[in-house]
Amino acid sequence: MTQSAPPKRYCMLVWAAAVLLPALLIAAVAIPWLEQVGRLDTAIAGGAEQLGRYQRLIATLPGLRAELEQVNSNQDFKAFYFDAPTPALAGATLQRTVQDIVTAARGRLISTQLLPEEKTEQPARVRLRVQIQGSTDTLLEILYQLEEARPFLFVEQVSIRSSARPDAPASAGPVRRPPAIEIGELTMRLDVFGFALGGKT
Repeated sequence: MTQSAPPKRYCMLVWAAAVLLPALLIAAVAIPWLEQVGRLDTAIAGGAEQLGRYQRLIATLPGLRAELEQVNSNQDFKAFYFDAPTPALAGATLQRTVQDIVTAARGRLISTQLLPEEKTEQPARVRLRVQIQGSTDTLLEILYQLEEARPFLFVEQVSIRSSARPDAPASAGPVRRPPAIEIGELTMRLDVFGFALGGKT
């Protein structure tokens, strides 16, 4: 009877090993697999949510296109832009507009220079560099009319200087002077720009 105990213990150890070893192997494989499945479930849920957002955005696309078409066909909206086929023609329109404003304000348009366009801008910006002479009231009127103009015009880089000649020093000999300019006149240099709806040049 005493000699049968070790074989029983040995059998129990063998059975325990036979049960535990597969269980440990299954756990070693199952735990990482379950973790991976959990990560995949989270990723799938996130992807499904993102897909739902994209589908909602796509659903709004026809409405946005309709609104854009309505804006493009709105004549009141177009009144804010130069409706010319090219930026060059829009620039010519801008030059005429500025010339009319300066003439109406009794100023003198000394020079105008159409500045090169930026190819990347959309809509295209049409820029004009202008030099004007006139009294303070005249220049203020010109700025006011530019602000009120349609299509919209914007002013930047304004510089104003006096056109009056300095008195020649008493010790100086005969000096050749430029033509006399009316007292109180100013010279204003500014850049004026607007936007064109036309196509590319």
